[in-house]
Amino acid sequence: CTNFSAQPGAHDHVKVDGKLVRAAPTLTIMLHKPAGFVSTRKDPHARNTVFNLLPQKFSRLFNIGRLDAQTEGLLLLTNDGDLAQRLTHPRYKIDKEYEVTLDRPWDPALAPKLLRGIFLDGQRAKIARLHSVSPTHLRVVLRQGINRQIRRMFEAAGYRVKHLVRVRFGNLRLADLRRGHWRPLTKREVTSLRLRAYSDVVAPRADRGRHKPSRLSKPRVNGLGHNLM
Repeated sequence: CTNFSAQPGAHDHVKVDGKLVRAAPTLTIMLHKPAGFVSTRKDPHARNTVFNLLPQKFSRLFNIGRLDAQTEGLLLLTNDGDLAQRLTHPRYKIDKEYEVTLDRPWDPALAPKLLRGIFLDGQRAKIARLHSVSPTHLRVVLRQGINRQIRRMFEAAGYRVKHLVRVRFGNLRLADLRRGHWRPLTKREVTSLRLRAYSDVVAPRADRGRHKPSRLSKPRVNGLGHNLM
């Protein structure tokens, strides 16, 4: 093949200099990010990054969205670019649930303001759902990914967020995963996540290989993807 823009199909065999090239299996893991770690590969200020918590063999993974340095909780990392793109694009409205601890008792009369939305960075930032657990403890669901969105929205309402933990991403829950620890997603979890991310098209083919996000694309179809170590 001399057409370098051609994309191989699920059952195609690709050879380079007569040697068969095998696509790397896709991998998605869940990390319980502690406070004090940044969601990037390298930090110019020499702060700890989430990759300091992972084995070297995961150095080619990239995170699906970000948590700011002081936010804890569920962070997904993957080598599946298309999946990452869809899970972070606002078009697909993937729920991200957080436990929020405020510096003083919450006034429920302010909830409509945050549900209607306020402008941050030139766009309307909204909270999708808000539930009071106790006077200073709330559960918040976002479907956007604006920088420091929860902290900034509550600051606009006159509150300071003392503690913030992401406890759910789509259908995945942090549950009892210990702080600073990680685990691979099960095949069932990956299947469920893919069904949600690709709800507008037929399920993607089994192994899309490893690549960085580029553009939203409709995948070729050959069954649901699998998570492999």
